[in-house]
Amino acid sequence: MQSQLQALISELKKRPLLERTEEAALWQACKAGSSESRDQLITSYQPLVFKTALSFGLQEALALDLIQEGTVGLIEALERYEPQRGVAFSLFALHRIRGRMMDYLKRESGAGQLLLDAPAWREEAAWVDFLVDEGLPPDLVAEERFLHAEVKKALERLPAKEQQVLCGLYVDDAQPAELARMIDVSLTHIYRLQKQGVRRVRGMLSRLIHEMKEW
Repeated sequence: MQSQLQALISELKKRPLLERTEEAALWQACKAGSSESRDQLITSYQPLVFKTALSFGLQEALALDLIQEGTVGLIEALERYEPQRGVAFSLFALHRIRGRMMDYLKRESGAGQLLLDAPAWREEAAWVDFLVDEGLPPDLVAEERFLHAEVKKALERLPAKEQQVLCGLYVDDAQPAELARMIDVSLTHIYRLQKQGVRRVRGMLSRLIHEMKEW
């Protein structure tokens, strides 16, 4: 039997994506006062709220609370967004969605009401969960989980050998010489792959780091 969260995610997956011209028309109508267009835009961008909430890796009840908070942030972003500026709405909205979620986590953490048990809807723990210090306050745990998830995404976009080297060195704690034997390259090449991979990851995360400084 599906949980409430799984059922909501299943429903989201059934919704078609907006075409660019269709979205532009919706924004025009929304800014002209159309409540129907406004509601359609909110519905279309709801997956962004879910994705952000799930990236924190919290239990289902908290994820549902974060989705509610994030939806408020989405609506606030929609009201303040100016399409003519040419900034993607998803980037504009993400600041307010995550800000709402982090404010909620900080409030609940201060009230001593947060539990960071493994979510029942997840079949297995993600590797990033093992990289987070659970002794931190819950809001910081959630923040670290988000950052580790973003690093994981960046690693997955690397060329195969660079990904293998960085995961080996920083996740599996392998020795450079051991990795060189495993993938049949010289030790010098291992260090070259490490340097190239780190440079790529930094580039992919540079925008995120800049944005987080502004939050």
